[in-house]
Amino acid sequence: MSWTSESATVLPLAGVILGSASTLLGQYLALRGGARRDAAQRAAAQRAERKEAIIGFLTASERVEQQRGQLAPQERADAGQVKELMHTLWLAKKVIELVCSGEVAQAAHDYTLELNNGSRKFIGGESKGLSLHEEKLRVEFLEAARQELGYIGEPLQRRTYTDQHDADIPSAH
Repeated sequence: MSWTSESATVLPLAGVILGSASTLLGQYLALRGGARRDAAQRAAAQRAERKEAIIGFLTASERVEQQRGQLAPQERADAGQVKELMHTLWLAKKVIELVCSGEVAQAAHDYTLELNNGSRKFIGGESKGLSLHEEKLRVEFLEAARQELGYIGEPLQRRTYTDQHDADIPSAH
């Protein structure tokens, strides 16, 4: 047999094998790219769902804080309004538990429980505004929520009004 007769058989066969391998490799790469795209879309949708739940919780807690911050008796909400706001907050907390991590869910639970206890005292006229413990739990929730949404930097710096006021006053040194 001569090279020309063998090449007429071998070269088309090699072309078929090479073409098939190229097609399989192309399909594999396309599927892998599609899987990555799908995973990225799922992660983005999950982040959006978590963000929406966190915003809902913050909205509900802000409304409770706002009612608790009204110190003038004529501005104070009646017990029914505060109870309705707390009901909305408990519901928002349950949504957090459904879509967020255990750490964020626990922080939301702790803050909601403390707001609930403080609101009972507020309704009874025993307290005004938010307690330091409630404020601390709010900060813990916010930090957990920030991490949940992917922030990996330093925590928020919480300064009190007196800290800010003191920083604005030049020292006498």
